Amino acid sequence: MDISVIGGTGDEGFGLTLRLARAGNRVTIGSRIAEKGSAVADTAREMLGAGANVDGAVNEEAATADVVIVTVPFGGQAEIYRSIKDHVKADAIVVDCTSPLATAVGGRAWQVVRPWHGSAAEQAKAILEQVHPVRMVGAFHTISGEALQDLEHPMESDVLVCGTDTEAKAVVGGLVDQIPNLRWVDAGDLTQARTLEPLTALLISINRSYKIRDAGLRITGRDAWGVPDS
Repeated sequence: MDISVIGGTGDEGFGLTLRLARAGNRVTIGSRIAEKGSAVADTAREMLGAGANVDGAVNEEAATADVVIVTVPFGGQAEIYRSIKDHVKADAIVVDCTSPLATAVGGRAWQVVRPWHGSAAEQAKAILEQVHPVRMVGAFHTISGEALQDLEHPMESDVLVCGTDTEAKAVVGGLVDQIPNLRWVDAGDLTQARTLEPLTALLISINRSYKIRDAGLRITGRDAWGVPDS
């Protein structure tokens, strides 16, 4: 699959790049500076092997992929989406991983702020749809970037996926399934991002209390999740 990771030079974005490229996808790392994206792509290929299909590009070029994953801090999220909105394809699947942490306004990483639209994902959708409709999905809020980058680390979390487009959620869920030991759970429509995004702050607080770096979540009640029963 043709995937771009806008913010792929950061911890979570780079971790997702490694895991998804390792699974055989073509991944483009998006960055404001082309040279930075290319340098990080070189690092990814060194870690994965010469056959890894990873490239770097400026954000605007990377945004033309079939699946666009955005992993940027909330403080710069709106600016990033405004810069790529004319380049994202109509009906592209856009995965927003942003958590509205209070660090954006000088607060603590274990505190949150409430975006005007209700969630960062809904804010992103509103910006992109100034041009044309997109298939917005919220996901990956509870996955440690450091754990993703440690390719020998057994991931032990569930990924909560929300969005109005059922097919788009299933596509994103399929990407989650490519990462060993991760499971995806359909958490409902895009308004559930208002509940999911603050979970990042909760896990940061737990990490802080126990002096760890990769606290995660597991949803109980079934042996398997994925696409809900019809």
